[in-house]
Amino acid sequence: MEIALDIFNYILTAILVGVSITWILLIKSMWVSFRDSHFLDRFDARSHAKPKVSVILPARNEEGFIEKCLASLLDQDYENYEIIAIDDRSEDKTGEIIKKMAEKNSKIIYVLADPKPEKWIGKNWACVEGLQKSSGELLLFTDADTKHSKNMISLSVTHLLSEGLDALTVIPKMLCIDKWTKITLPMLSTFLHTRFSAIRVNDSSKKTGYFFGSFFIIKRKTYESVGTHEGVKGEIVEDGALGKKVKESGYKLKMVRGEHLIEAVWARDWSTLWHALKRLMIPLYLQNRSISIGIFFAVLFLLFMPFLILAYSAIFESLSESFSTLFVISIITVLLLYFAAILEAKKGLSLGLGYALLGPIGSFIIVSGFAAGILQAKSNTAVIWRGRTYSMVDQIQNSISL
Repeated sequence: MEIALDIFNYILTAILVGVSITWILLIKSMWVSFRDSHFLDRFDARSHAKPKVSVILPARNEEGFIEKCLASLLDQDYENYEIIAIDDRSEDKTGEIIKKMAEKNSKIIYVLADPKPEKWIGKNWACVEGLQKSSGELLLFTDADTKHSKNMISLSVTHLLSEGLDALTVIPKMLCIDKWTKITLPMLSTFLHTRFSAIRVNDSSKKTGYFFGSFFIIKRKTYESVGTHEGVKGEIVEDGALGKKVKESGYKLKMVRGEHLIEAVWARDWSTLWHALKRLMIPLYLQNRSISIGIFFAVLFLLFMPFLILAYSAIFESLSESFSTLFVISIITVLLLYFAAILEAKKGLSLGLGYALLGPIGSFIIVSGFAAGILQAKSNTAVIWRGRTYSMVDQIQNSISL
């Protein structure tokens, strides 16, 4: 029995050594991303024309955010632009707010989306509806819960044209307005600075392509060439899928930092957080069941198991050398995990240290949300988003390269 227990402990030790090495690599990647990623307002500007920009703003049940978003878009220092604000059949006062603001300012064009066709995700349908009313040479897509600085359009247009880009996406400051998101996002965002970092997206040798839905600007001819949002109509992570298509099609895509220029809400409450986590795992599961389950267990051991193993080894640490060894490597692994969370909380999210220290709770929420995504991926109620329920049965998902 003692021998078997020692073997078990040493297996756990070996696993945690691998987890620790992985965290060291992740922390290094995060640091390089913070250090080397380009900024929206730091580039060599060149003289250029002032093409018309169509801001396409889909909105459904956004009465708490839409007015501030539109106000920030109306306050831009760029002159040649229009705002296509699409009410995606909202069940609250979103449409009324858009109408009233459109009556006061001709830059806003109010669009009431037609009923969503079957097999379409609502946001994708609303974007296509907005496209039909737009006339700009450049298309700027944003979300209703996003707030823009005064020079966002002028900076993005100048950056895009000065560097001869086909598309440009901006990393926003992720606002956490509820306690659950504040606890969870520091743990989750570590992966955004690794798998979907600007360093990878801007590297032509990498396959990674990604848009932040809160802000990306794209040439109209490029957008139409990759099939518009109709080409990703069933994708629940549509911004990732569209960015991936742009990169794979050989167009020049760039991701830049803009946390000091744009703010976006990642989740508003427990419900939106929970379904956001499910939305991250469901596309993976629908692409490849085996790989997605493997990814789930990798995340489980990266984010949550070190805490459990530390508790287990601490209780029995004095019983044998195997427990002592496991205890030491558990401490190292947990410290690395906390360091990554603190780094992300302070540099990426501007959150207090206390939220990073609640890492075990955040890790448990993430793992549970991912598990729910796998278990419910093929149910008729796989995703609930903005008051709509989506079945992902027979829906092809291609937003992330496995």
